[in-house]
Amino acid sequence: MQSGSETKIRPAEAASLREAAEILRSGGLVAFPTETVYGLGADATDDAAVAGIFAAKDRPRFNPLIVHFTDTAAAAREAVFDARAEAVAGRFWPGPLTLVLPRRHDSRLSLLCSAGLDTQAVRVPAHTLAHDLLAETGRPLAAPSANASGRISPTRAAHVAESLAGRVPLILDGGDCAVGLESTVLDLSTEKPAILRPGAVTAEDLTDLLGPLTPPQSSSGAVKAPGMLSSHYAPTKPLRLHAESAAADEALLAFGPAAPSGAAVAVNLSPSGDLAEAAARLFSALRELDESAAAGIAAMTIPEQGLGIAINDRLRRAAAPREG
Repeated sequence: MQSGSETKIRPAEAASLREAAEILRSGGLVAFPTETVYGLGADATDDAAVAGIFAAKDRPRFNPLIVHFTDTAAAAREAVFDARAEAVAGRFWPGPLTLVLPRRHDSRLSLLCSAGLDTQAVRVPAHTLAHDLLAETGRPLAAPSANASGRISPTRAAHVAESLAGRVPLILDGGDCAVGLESTVLDLSTEKPAILRPGAVTAEDLTDLLGPLTPPQSSSGAVKAPGMLSSHYAPTKPLRLHAESAAADEALLAFGPAAPSGAAVAVNLSPSGDLAEAAARLFSALRELDESAAAGIAAMTIPEQGLGIAINDRLRRAAAPREG
């Protein structure tokens, strides 16, 4: 789709699903909700369609894409599932967990999805509208977050329109995303399981099945999964972490009941200190503060536990020096 074309937002109805599926089967792009964030979908078996994702997002070609499927059996036709992968998928799919697995030699998926690697990131989303779209389209869908590359991920249809207006013909509106953070990415392509990106499925959740895991870390060398660049999810304003106070010209990203006063504008992720609520509100709050007149954003400390690990991962990447 050429920049400048009209972008339509449609409710979750049978007619809009049919329209979206037709666009996808024709090689076009559609933005749609998942339980994590909104995704920018394309037919994962169509090289030109997948290339359209990179063009719309201005996304580096070396950053791979997650491919979404209706169920585990469909994913297993494109990636190799060992006993570990089958156990994890059986426990957490459909849901906010992505598995990085060896790509099958006879996979139909575009090589652009794996960025030239011999692995592929795969997921079965839990959102009803996402599942219905996959079923209606009859194709696996490559779908990174539906925003300009490196910027704040969208958790509402309006966020997608703000970031990609004119670059995607249709946005399916499924309301606010329930989780609000991208999926956990678990690498099972090597002998030792490793979390490449933290999310709602935590290390504690996975350890019961897999034993000790390699903790999340910034990428060195080839990027094996989305969200591993050291600078990512970034607002346009500078972001300061571990703030105990905020200057008069700063916007405050607060957490908990003891938020400091004095900021130009403030949004509290969870006045009660609930990490699930904070995760669901994170990207929406960052967008609101980024659109304010403040010179920068000061973020209070989030506990490094449970979902707080995933929230802090996103905040550290959002605050990192911008990559070219």
